[in-house]
Amino acid sequence: MSIREALLVDIPEMHRIRMAVKENVLTNPLAVQEADYVPFLSLPNKGWVCEIFDQIVGFSMVDVTGNEVWALFVDPSFEAQGVGGGLHDILVKWYFALGEEELILGTEVGTRAENFYRHKGWKASGQKSNGEIIFKMHRKDLHLSS
Repeated sequence: MSIREALLVDIPEMHRIRMAVKENVLTNPLAVQEADYVPFLSLPNKGWVCEIFDQIVGFSMVDVTGNEVWALFVDPSFEAQGVGGGLHDILVKWYFALGEEELILGTEVGTRAENFYRHKGWKASGQKSNGEIIFKMHRKDLHLSS
């Protein structure tokens, strides 16, 4: 397993994974298009992909301007193998190294993702209008162990 910076040529595989997930499924599959990934692979933002045997099996992206995790998704065939944790840790470490103090994200209530973020030290801080739980992490609470 290796994690590297995501490139524009990775977008089709990232989008394939986004559309294949079993949790946090898009209610409107057209809500996120391949073109929507481009701004998150351009500075100041950044994205990463995880590869196993040269196959992209997960990705993460951060919106620095919005102080928000834009995406962290793992191919369902590769869940529970450390892919999500690795992508999470590199994202938050990089983000907080910029000097930022707070990072937010949203995820569905009652999902494995919710449990994952709680385990990683994220704190619930409300609910979005779409029902997703809002999580926040502060630099002082950074937790990178599994």
